[in-house]
Amino acid sequence: MFKSGFIAIIGEPNVGKSTLLNQLMQRKVAIVSDKPQTTRNVFSGIYNDEDSQMIFMDTPGIHKAKTKLGDYMTRSALNTIKAVDLVLFLVNAYDDVKDRNMAILQQLKGIETPVFLVANKIDAIKDFRRLKEALDPYKEQFDFKGVFGISALRGDNVNHLLEDIKAELSEGPQFYMDGEISDRPDTFLFQEFIREKILELTKEEVPHSVMVMIDQVKHKKKLTEIIASIIVERNSQKGIIIGKGGSMLKEIGTLARADIENLLGRQVFLELFVKVEADWRNREYYLKDYGYKAEKE
Repeated sequence: MFKSGFIAIIGEPNVGKSTLLNQLMQRKVAIVSDKPQTTRNVFSGIYNDEDSQMIFMDTPGIHKAKTKLGDYMTRSALNTIKAVDLVLFLVNAYDDVKDRNMAILQQLKGIETPVFLVANKIDAIKDFRRLKEALDPYKEQFDFKGVFGISALRGDNVNHLLEDIKAELSEGPQFYMDGEISDRPDTFLFQEFIREKILELTKEEVPHSVMVMIDQVKHKKKLTEIIASIIVERNSQKGIIIGKGGSMLKEIGTLARADIENLLGRQVFLELFVKVEADWRNREYYLKDYGYKAEKE
């Protein structure tokens, strides 16, 4: 019997959703950083084995939005849970009960989809009695189909989680062809890899003010040429991204190119430009132009 299904990974910002997706896929398909709200779009990784296909949907962190972009991110995450076969609700194992997580549970109560409670980062836990006390209030508020403790970073217990996910799914078709790893085109991954390096290398307000657009891709015989634009909101941010003598832009390009070459398995020439679009995160025109289309309620 061939099983298939869609699994949404949800939770507050910086709880390890993208790290879990990469661990499940056993390769890098989603960007990761220590900055909250790294993930902006719903993004799927396609897991295949001999008798199943599982489409894992990484979602933006659910948070109280301060911009139109933030509102889009939260709504897109919550809308995802309405159209999947299973939900993985991630919480940080080392946290006490959080009001934000309780609020997410309220959003889940209206759905019939089974939900697994997944306590991530158990490698940081020494007092497992305290962990039980932190998880019990969630279990009292919601009838979870399963409860798991994992380390998405190290891979602890992820194989057991994967087995239980597979057991929960029903017989179904193969939605994607063999060899496909994502529901997004390569260009989406290119821009995300570039944005990840900006998140890693910059501080303060810059990471959340950045968007990347792929302007041109040319596949030649021996290499792929990519031209991309980095969009920021202020001239001061443009200066930070470029750096003294172009040093920051060069480092961003070098690191991003390595990830893209690993993805494509071939040599890449990457050229980056920086543009200013004032307050783009609050302007509907720019949000739609950059791919953040309004989600239907």
